[in-house]
Amino acid sequence: MPRTEGPDRPRSDGPFPEFGGRPPTEPGAASPVDGAVWRLRSRGCWEDAAALLEEYAATDPGAAVRRAALLVERCMFTADGWAPAEEALRAAEALASGDEERGAAACERGQLAYAATVLGVRDRADEARAALGRAAALLPPDSRVRATLDYRRGLLAEHLSETPQSARAAYRRAHTAAASHGDALLCSFTWRHLAGLALRAEEPAEARHGFRESLRLREELGFLIGMAPALTALADVEPEPEATRLREEAARLFRLLGGVPTWLAGQLPAAA
Repeated sequence: MPRTEGPDRPRSDGPFPEFGGRPPTEPGAASPVDGAVWRLRSRGCWEDAAALLEEYAATDPGAAVRRAALLVERCMFTADGWAPAEEALRAAEALASGDEERGAAACERGQLAYAATVLGVRDRADEARAALGRAAALLPPDSRVRATLDYRRGLLAEHLSETPQSARAAYRRAHTAAASHGDALLCSFTWRHLAGLALRAEEPAEARHGFRESLRLREELGFLIGMAPALTALADVEPEPEATRLREEAARLFRLLGGVPTWLAGQLPAAA
């Protein structure tokens, strides 16, 4: 299959135009495939979204990384689907033909290893660090993927290395780059994690602002699968009765989406 774009082909202006978070919302900004992938992804239908890219991923390195990224994200939200994600990653790595594509694939491998570690499936912390280090060495300085890479290095610093200052610096770099690229969804993630660090540092006003911004962006983008975590995080810094209302709304969405993300289950009120 030729790699030229057409009206029905996914965009190829980067390995995964929306895996950092940009949904194709502007008229003419994306193909119908991109729009369908975003809609499915935003509702937690990662397998269906990946299936839409399967034909292109057989020959197009960018589409192969996009498909792998969807399945890696599924692992992070559901703690399931590890084998399909590994298979998709190996295919993307085999197909990669340049530093940008190899770096993007390495970034996804690092995220998969991080997810397995932080969710207690298997300790792959060393693999996560090595893969993200490889991505940093491969990606060009102006690569859009670097914002996502900095965000993920922040995750490792915060949750695996327990170095909050390093995490804060990485999140801020990611946030600045994401904002410059118009990557609103990645900004929602960086806002949320910067707010979490602010809360740990006993800076409640900064934490509240960050959690509110994270929720606002997800609402505007329609990133439904990420709403419950954003609502729950904000509830932790809001006074009553607003905190209870936010947790109840998060619980409603959590049930609506079939108990995803799975790691949120113990933080939500039971159904009435």
